[in-house]
Amino acid sequence: MNRIDKKFQALKKSKKKAFIAFITAGYPNIGITKGLALAFDKIGVDIIELGIPFSDPMADGPIIQEASQFALQKKVHLQEILNAVKAVRRYSDIPICLMTYYNPIFCLCEDKFVRRAKNCGVDGVIVPDLPPEEGRSFIKLANKHNLSVICFISPTTSPKRIRYISGIAKGFIYYVSLTGVTGPRRQLSQGLLGHLRAIKKITKKPVCVGFGLSHPSQVREVYNVCDAVIIGSAIVKKIKDNLSRKDLVKNVARFVEYMKDV
Repeated sequence: MNRIDKKFQALKKSKKKAFIAFITAGYPNIGITKGLALAFDKIGVDIIELGIPFSDPMADGPIIQEASQFALQKKVHLQEILNAVKAVRRYSDIPICLMTYYNPIFCLCEDKFVRRAKNCGVDGVIVPDLPPEEGRSFIKLANKHNLSVICFISPTTSPKRIRYISGIAKGFIYYVSLTGVTGPRRQLSQGLLGHLRAIKKITKKPVCVGFGLSHPSQVREVYNVCDAVIIGSAIVKKIKDNLSRKDLVKNVARFVEYMKDV
């Protein structure tokens, strides 16, 4: 059991749902990333998802792609992000997940990645382009070091595969709410709530909904049938809107508080 498991256990006991905030690590710089992480902890965000900037993202929409390109142009790299997590750990015990494509893991080496991530205080890792069947060695290493590998379920996932994913996933299951990339949507995807109810009948793992959520009314509606919501693009856009402001961290934290307090 790590920080993620303990968080969901505590929330379940108090009959609350989790709010997970995604930000692109290093956007606009590592100092801001650390500041936002600590600010999110203070306002009651339950889990932080740090996106590792990558040149060829397959699941990210234009908002997060732009943030990743910005960070890459600033030469932000994986070890610098891990060091930032380690720095946050001096002041905060908030659960932290990394969202990364497999290439950075492969380049570093699976074993080194898992050990360094765990030693720096990372609790979970989300790898959109690594199916469980192809990630057996990585999942085995992560489990050995109590690093949760969070797996995906989508609207097209069959009940049989949901059961398979449920048996492998640690921490929580990431439900992709639509067949597309990340980015704000005005409306929830058709059939979302029904899909979630069906999934909750199959798995006892926490089910967290991401992709497309951008308004408190959507958060409120989804909370009725899941264990957590994940907000990313809307937060990254708010960062972009405040790039020239000295009170960026304060303004973004205020927006996140507005999103989570439904």
